[in-house]
Amino acid sequence: MKRKTSPGKSLTYRDAGVDIDAGDALVDRIKPYAKRTLRPGVMAGIGGFGALFAVPRGYRQPVLVSGTDGVGTKLKLAIEWKRHDTIGIDLVAMSVNDILTLGAEPLFFLDYYACGRLEVDDASAVVKGIAAGCAMAGCALIGGETAEMPGMYPAGEYDLAGFAVGVVEKKKIISGRGIRAGDVILGLASNGAHSNGYSLVRRIIAGHRGRLPAKIGGRAFRDAVLAPTRIYVKPLLQLMKKVAVKGMAHITGGGLVDNVPRVLPATLTAELHRDAWPLPPLFRWLQEQGNVADAEMHRVFNCGIGMVVVVAARDAARAQILLENAGERVWRIGTVRRRRHGEPQTLVL
Repeated sequence: MKRKTSPGKSLTYRDAGVDIDAGDALVDRIKPYAKRTLRPGVMAGIGGFGALFAVPRGYRQPVLVSGTDGVGTKLKLAIEWKRHDTIGIDLVAMSVNDILTLGAEPLFFLDYYACGRLEVDDASAVVKGIAAGCAMAGCALIGGETAEMPGMYPAGEYDLAGFAVGVVEKKKIISGRGIRAGDVILGLASNGAHSNGYSLVRRIIAGHRGRLPAKIGGRAFRDAVLAPTRIYVKPLLQLMKKVAVKGMAHITGGGLVDNVPRVLPATLTAELHRDAWPLPPLFRWLQEQGNVADAEMHRVFNCGIGMVVVVAARDAARAQILLENAGERVWRIGTVRRRRHGEPQTLVL
């Protein structure tokens, strides 16, 4: 017997809140951005069920290094202020800077963009920023996922995650095990708060609505707050070819206090000197307006240092010159010494 159907309009996926045509339009829009990031090794990228990448030639014992991250609640400000064009750079930076600390060259990157309703213009701006970040890191944007999920996110909001894979020669992995007392700690300047501490940033901003400065440190206030995370890949890969880098720490969540110990042997302490580098205007404003203690600043924010590099004392001057010639601002911010009983592994004096 033939099954009866009810009269009226048949439901579509669009009626349920998912626009397949918008998704297709986004893929078409972002393909040129991804194409500009192609590098040797890419075998298949955007559009397939999976992306293919061949390990570069020249490695005797290649070790793959992976990392994944998001951009935290900085995304809330980017959405509120309708600044979608640089948050993708943050996304790439958080993963490629992490795998760089092991000595790895980033090879490729994939992103995950989730929203309640797909706004093609906003999503396209985000992915364009992701592609820009990949170009800065020298890695290929070879895939990703756009998930439109009605009811999961408030109108106009979205979430981001990123995934990077790199490669390093096994004997050249930077583990920090070779760090010794007397080694020098170099600090590379950050662009701002990068992608950490934004729950506190937003709390401070919320308490000063209507009284926010127009500019801070010569930049528009919103530009300073949303300045994208600096990508250190190319300068540090070049440095590693010329100087024996013993350890690197990406200063992310946990600030200087919690990140530097991640590369130190348990018997050593990093002694950092607070007057060795300038505290950028944004951090001064946050500390003053939020009445944030020094110890909390050093544990939450990068305080102007986005990456730490540990080298032997004899190599410190050369390393600093090489990095400055590559466009980085660098300070000798401290030294490594023997750890005393019961003391923390990072001291900011």
